[in-house]
Order: sequence, then C-alpha cells, then structure tokens
Amino acid sequence: MLFDTHVHLNADQFMEDRDEVIQRALDTGVTQMVVVGFDRKTIPLALEIAEQYDFIYAAVGWHPVDAIDMTDEDLDWIEELSDHPKVVAIGEMGLDYHWDKSPHDVQKEVFRKQIQLAKKVNMPIIIHNREATEDIVQILKEEHAEECGGIMHCYNDVVDYAKECLDLGFYISLGGPVTFKNAKDPKVVAEEVPLDRLLIETDCPFLAPHPNRGKRNEPAYVKLVAEKIAELKGISLEEVASHTTQNAKKVFSIS
Repeated sequence: MLFDTHVHLNADQFMEDRDEVIQRALDTGVTQMVVVGFDRKTIPLALEIAEQYDFIYAAVGWHPVDAIDMTDEDLDWIEELSDHPKVVAIGEMGLDYHWDKSPHDVQKEVFRKQIQLAKKVNMPIIIHNREATEDIVQILKEEHAEECGGIMHCYNDVVDYAKECLDLGFYISLGGPVTFKNAKDPKVVAEEVPLDRLLIETDCPFLAPHPNRGKRNEPAYVKLVAEKIAELKGISLEEVASHTTQNAKKVFSIS
C-alpha cells in the first residue's frame, strides 16, 4: 500500500496513455496519489483527474517559475478551488533560482501570498525548492508556516535544513534522487529523518528513479523509492509503505 504524494499525471507526457499508467500504479500497490496543478493549464486537469478516480486527489497552487504570470484573480481562483472536496493542499509553491523567468523578488511575493492563503483556508502547503533552500526556510519562518504545515517536495538538500523544516512541522518527501548513485544528501536525509515524518513521491514524469533514470517517470516507480529508503534504514518495504502512507493521510487530512 503505497501513497505517491506528488504526481503530474496532468502533464502532456501522459496525454496518450494516462489510464494505462494509473492501472500500472495500482498493479504495483500504489493505492493513492495526489496530482499537482500549478498554473492555468494544469490546475483544471488535476481536478478533472481527481474527480475521475476515487483514490486520486489534487493540489492547486502556483509554480515559482511562473510567478511573474500570477494575478490577483489567479490567487482568488486558487482560494475558491481550495473548497473542492478533492483538493487536499495548496501548491506547489516556493522558489526556483535555477530558471530566470521570474525575478526572485516576484517569486518571494507570490510564495508569501500562497502561504498566507493556505493559513486562511487551513490547508497544508507543498514546497518546490530549487537552489533556494536558505531563502525558503527563512520565508517559512517569517510567515509562520508552521500554522499550516506541509511538505518539502522532492527534498534534495543537506539534512541540517531538513531538520529546520521538521522543527516547523513539515514532512520531508523523497523521490527518485534518493536512488541515484551520486546523490549523497537525499540518502543521508532518508537515514536521519524519522520514519513518522517521511513521505515518498515520484514527481512524474520527471526524475525517474534508478534503473529508469532518464526515462519518463510514472507513479508505479514510487515503489523503487520506498525500497531504497527501506534499504537505507535497514527496515522492511512494508514498514516504509505503511508509515509513509499514514503520514500522507495525516498531512492531507484523508481518512
């Protein structure tokens, strides 16, 4: 029983065979997943998929790369959608200093607005972080994000920052990089973060785990992430699956 906490089944890469991809996930033991919408195109499709399948939920937010495109109307829209029965989180949101489409100050403003919205509607947040960990942690503290809590999605930095996020009540979610031979930080995080604060994800179609690295990722591959965490912690796959599924249900308030 596996819970993939971050999928993009609403991506163009799944337009031709989404149903087959979902069936492969079920056949592999993936019983629940969250489809993340992050702009005007992907949010409606995330909701459509969540409405189609009982075991699929949605998150709605605005991606930092596209922060410069977000309007006040978009923020109001996200707030309205937070009332949808299948929406379980606000995000993904955060900071991305790898791409230069949106200036850093614009990203920070949009990030803060979404944290404030999540606190208003009492929902957890999903954090996207690329090369911006220090600023993200600072903003989470300044905006008292511990009041809503949430997930450090596809965490890929040092364990010290992860511990600061844990102190704010956040969960640490690990994806494909924990299986990469040259990725030291996610492995240390997997070893040191308590099992009751870990989540698993694919971030599909991106970041496929070993031995599928470089190929299109899909929810069925979340089992490879869970297996690697089990190996690193010296426990069974069943234990990892059970705890991470319980954690996901807790953070998303799914009974």
